[in-house]
Amino acid sequence: MDGASHEEWPVKRLARVSGVSEAHFARSFKQAFGLPPHRYLLTRRVERAKALLRETELPITDIAFQTGWGSLGTFGRTFRDITGESPGELRTREQAATHEHGRVPACILRAAMRPDLTIAVSEKRRQEAGGIHGSEETEVP
Repeated sequence: MDGASHEEWPVKRLARVSGVSEAHFARSFKQAFGLPPHRYLLTRRVERAKALLRETELPITDIAFQTGWGSLGTFGRTFRDITGESPGELRTREQAATHEHGRVPACILRAAMRPDLTIAVSEKRRQEAGGIHGSEETEVP
């Protein structure tokens, strides 16, 4: 999945390649990586999109399709849900920044900028709609 995050990686395909059942694969993957396969794939796609937004002048639509998204709308909505900003906002902010990364390997930079997807995007939306952010809890009288 890391090498071809632009491709579709349904659990059925991953399990078949691994020679195990879908349920076993999904359980084992989550245990090993801390995320279900689909959320892991989303992190890779967003990570790659962020790098392309920072490092190229490619149109956002091209970046969306190159990183495996089926539509610009889905890309933009998911990107904002995960990063907190639109692809255009990220590009503008990153290009305005004058920080120098020096000789840090690109793989280390990507890992440091990897989005946190420990909860599902739909769960994040539900929490935001209910006024709950992160691990904040309100006491009920």
